Amino acid sequence: MKNSFNNRLKELCEFKNNRLCIGLDIDPVKSNIKITNSMSNLIDYTKDIIDVTIDLCPIYKMNLAFYECYGSKGYLWLEKVIDHIGNRALTIADGKRGDIGNTAKKYAESLFNYFGFDCVTLSPYMGVDSLEPFISDPSKGAFILCLTSNKSALDIQMKVYDGEPLYLSVAKLCKKINIKNNIGIVVGATKYKKMRQIEKNSLGLSWLIPGIGAQGGDIKSSIEIGNKSGVGIINVSRGILYYGNEMKDVLKATEMYTENIRRYL
Repeated sequence: MKNSFNNRLKELCEFKNNRLCIGLDIDPVKSNIKITNSMSNLIDYTKDIIDVTIDLCPIYKMNLAFYECYGSKGYLWLEKVIDHIGNRALTIADGKRGDIGNTAKKYAESLFNYFGFDCVTLSPYMGVDSLEPFISDPSKGAFILCLTSNKSALDIQMKVYDGEPLYLSVAKLCKKINIKNNIGIVVGATKYKKMRQIEKNSLGLSWLIPGIGAQGGDIKSSIEIGNKSGVGIINVSRGILYYGNEMKDVLKATEMYTENIRRYL
């Protein structure tokens, strides 16, 4: 019997005594470390980041847009990165997929079977049949958008339908369909005032928590509430990748976030 994704995540987080997820969203324009758009340079740079952080980091998230913008070369970059991580950490394909069942099935085949990701991010807007192809294998996970960290999240996610905000309906739905213990939700750290309400309605789900670092989210609430009944992982990208101008600064930032996370575990 396959080990469920949520169990795999919990075991690796406990082994490394960390809840840090590093976002490998590489942008040469923003980096203080001298890199170019040369694909070999980008691949080597990303591998270096992994090598200096992987002893501390249990899971990495790749926003697919940062790779897809390079076309076929970007897909090669993605393959090289996933292969380099191997079984030393888990990987999230952050593409926020969400489409009709047959199309979703092909997305799942691409991300899980071809690229070898352990987990994906999904939009629940089209309903359960758009999610099912991603959660049929218990060892593969899905983080479903619940309450995101961006300012305009309130345009839709906080609208009240049938007497409750949409984000709460999403949390309840995810809990209901978490039959194989491989579903999580995305809860922005900037929405910490809503976290306790979400936690009460999402028992057992893992949380992916963006918004710490550059967006100024609350790490204390995120750790304490996000890890109350499941595993809450803190995603940091810019706050680590662009912390300084040398690879040792990437490690220093990783150590700083790790120390803060461990303080509240």
